[in-house]
Amino acid sequence: MDITEFLKYGFVQRALIAGSFIALLCSTLGVFLVLRRLSLIGDGLAHATFGSVAVAMLFKMSPLYVSIPIVMICAVGILRLTEKFRVYGDAAIGVVSSLGIAAGVMISSVAGGFNVDLFSYLFGSILSISLTEVYISVGLSAVVLFVLSFFYHDLLSITFDEEASKVSGVKTEWMNTLFVLLTALTVVLSMKVVGIMLISALLILPAVTALQVSKSFRSTIAIAALVSVVSVISGTLISFSLDLPTGASIVIVNFVLFSMGLLYKRAAGSA
Repeated sequence: MDITEFLKYGFVQRALIAGSFIALLCSTLGVFLVLRRLSLIGDGLAHATFGSVAVAMLFKMSPLYVSIPIVMICAVGILRLTEKFRVYGDAAIGVVSSLGIAAGVMISSVAGGFNVDLFSYLFGSILSISLTEVYISVGLSAVVLFVLSFFYHDLLSITFDEEASKVSGVKTEWMNTLFVLLTALTVVLSMKVVGIMLISALLILPAVTALQVSKSFRSTIAIAALVSVVSVISGTLISFSLDLPTGASIVIVNFVLFSMGLLYKRAAGSA
């Protein structure tokens, strides 16, 4: 079977459409996360997602519907730990991360152990995305991207100088809450694409790749978006051609593009 015939299948089309929208979302949000040195929050919330998926499996509910509110609560919890209780950011992420993993393992044990569905969320199963999940992913991705563009200048301001933003009238506390909620939603939407264990890679790698070659903030977002979409499409096609795990293939392509970005930066610096 060649690639053209492969692309005729409905499940492949659904995977590429949903994956491309989520890739755009992750890359855009990832730039802000990397520049704000909050890259690890994606990993922490991914672990919380594991616990929420286990809850959904226990009650035989859709993981997407259960995970969105739970992970959003965890995201706000991380923010409140850092702002109200003066817990260091990485420590707050570690607290929520470890709690998510522990809760997931315990609930899975009560529910009768790990099963195929849970593993598909752990390691990604983009080719099994349903039509309903495509609509939800595309719709929520569009909403998040719209919110990011609407509050672009405020987010840009707090990214580079939060104290100055606060003095100039930006509602930094509210913006930070909005930002972590958008991050939580992005993490949940990404779990079917690359899996809970690899979500942070989809958030971080396109952004750091773009930062190696870009010359402005807008170009960083554009390049990150391009890298992310190319990696999702290429990774999906490569996984089909070589019979490899799709989520892992997407991350490997991302890493290859990141390595190329590093080489380009080094060559440009020595020229």
